[in-house]
Amino acid sequence: MIRLDDRDLEILRAVSQDGRITKAGLSDRVGLSPSAAWDRLKKLERAGLISGYGARIALKKITPHVTVFVVLDIGDHTAASFRNFETGIQAFDEVTGCWALGGGLDYLLQVQTRDMDSYQSFIDEMLDAGIGVHRYFTYVVTKLVKSTTAPPFELLLGAGDRPLD
Repeated sequence: MIRLDDRDLEILRAVSQDGRITKAGLSDRVGLSPSAAWDRLKKLERAGLISGYGARIALKKITPHVTVFVVLDIGDHTAASFRNFETGIQAFDEVTGCWALGGGLDYLLQVQTRDMDSYQSFIDEMLDAGIGVHRYFTYVVTKLVKSTTAPPFELLLGAGDRPLD
């Protein structure tokens, strides 16, 4: 765990809300000179605290699509079966998120396709891929209510137990 000071936390908050923030903008947000703020940002990146930057694309303004959440169970609960699924699911571009779950089912997938016919083709291909899917349940998104990539800032408060250096 890494201990962060208030300025580090503000830098993380700033770049999670605006990955294209300028040196001057970051400086204004965190109360440091542009070079000091940028140096701290680079240190946070080197420490692996920032895993990347990206744009959230307004897909519905570009093309029709459907977002579906799929919870699924793999048939055999061995370490090799989980590795097989996790390796195999990487081949499907339609899967935009995949989480291993504790509890009744094994994985939650976020899937984006052009329409329900494309979704069904994806499911058929996934089932035929031999990655161990035993059963699955489909939940179609009817409306996006909230979406963010920024973690709740409160999770960062009091973070860690050792200095970043």
